[in-house]
Order: sequence, then C-alpha cells, then structure tokens
Amino acid sequence: MRRTRFILSLCAAVALAIAAFAVAPSRAAETAVIIPPPAMDAPASDGLQTALLAGGCFWGVQGVFQHTAGVTSAVSGYSGGSKATADYNLVSTGSTGHAEAVQIKYDPKKISYGRILQIFFSVVHDPTQLNRQGPDTGTQYRSAIFTANDEQKKVADAYIAQLNAAKVYKKPIVTKVGPLEAFYPAEAYHQDYLTLHPNQPYIAYNDIPKVEALKKIFAENYIEKPTLVGTAKVTN
Repeated sequence: MRRTRFILSLCAAVALAIAAFAVAPSRAAETAVIIPPPAMDAPASDGLQTALLAGGCFWGVQGVFQHTAGVTSAVSGYSGGSKATADYNLVSTGSTGHAEAVQIKYDPKKISYGRILQIFFSVVHDPTQLNRQGPDTGTQYRSAIFTANDEQKKVADAYIAQLNAAKVYKKPIVTKVGPLEAFYPAEAYHQDYLTLHPNQPYIAYNDIPKVEALKKIFAENYIEKPTLVGTAKVTN
C-alpha cells in the first residue's frame, strides 16, 4: 500500500511538473534578435543625456546597460506612478502604475540614443510581449520608453514603425512611448543585482544570456567591466 501511494504521489508530482512546464514562458521568447539600426537617430551633442527604459525585471535591463560602452550609469527604479508608491512591494502588486525601469546616463559622442534603443529591442527584452517579460507578468513588467524630449520621442516612434514595417518580429511591437514625468531609484538591494548575484537561478537563466548576446551582437559596444551604481563585490 505504501509503495502504491508513493507511486501515485510521484506520478502526481510529475504531472504537475509537466503541466507547469507547458504553461511556463519559453526562454526562446526572449532570445536576442539581430535587427537593423534606426534610420532616424538623435545627433551627438555635448554633455550627458538620459534615456529611461522599461523592459521587464530591471535586474537584466540594468545589467546589460552596465556592460555598454558610453553608458556612465544605469540605475534601477520605478517610473509611471507616484512617489508615494515607488516601493518594490507596492509596485509588485501591479496596481501602482509604475513600471520597473532603468535610468541610463550616456555620452552621446560615444553611443547614440538610437543605438541604445537598438540594444533595448534586440537583446534586452522581447518588445512583443504585453505586460509581461519571460516568467514575470503584470503591468510593472511592461515594455515602455519614457522620453525626455520631443527628439527622443520622434526617434523612438520612428524606430518602432520601422521595425514593424520590416516585420522583424512575428508579432507587432507593444512598447509604449510616453513622456518621462519622474523616476524614482529602487531600493539599494536591487542595484547592481546581476553583478552581485550572477549565479542566482533567475539571473543565470534569464539575464546572463542577455549580457552574452550584447557581447556577441554588439561587440563594439560591449565592455567587460560593468559600470556599477555602488562598490560591488562580485560573488562567484
């Protein structure tokens, strides 16, 4: 009897695992895509510029841009909601209006806004997934570009139209483009997360491949040593 119960329990566990696997998002859905550069780009200018992007969990987005040449800082945080709700536990409910976002400061003489968007659409995330990214679901994981000025909006809108017209993806891009109203840095423990926890299962499975894709597809824009928010001690 005990053996029978054990076998039935084992079968039930296997069935649940198979069912979970069947409904789990495929990593292939986020596989890097080689895409053309934007036909329209912002001209190089003096001084640092800011780009604000949301593409799923901010750990991976930050990690990719911390390995991007010309980026002077990449900070994880929240945008789209109020200051009062810029808290991880609240944002995780999906009811605050915030998206997990990354504020990118960059030197436009070393990397253009258009190239940042190309990396964003190519290796950072899948812009055809609505209110989700990989294993994460909810409006806080939406694909969004928060523009700092009219020029950024024109470049972003034109690039999305270009990629859709070229049918680069099997489905239309769902990325929302809107004005940047405010950005709130995330809690300290979220900063430099990919660098600090490279072997954490979520990071190893979902985010390290993004950095590897950056290195392979955008070799001229890749830097080995990440530009960190704090003094990070790498754990292996």
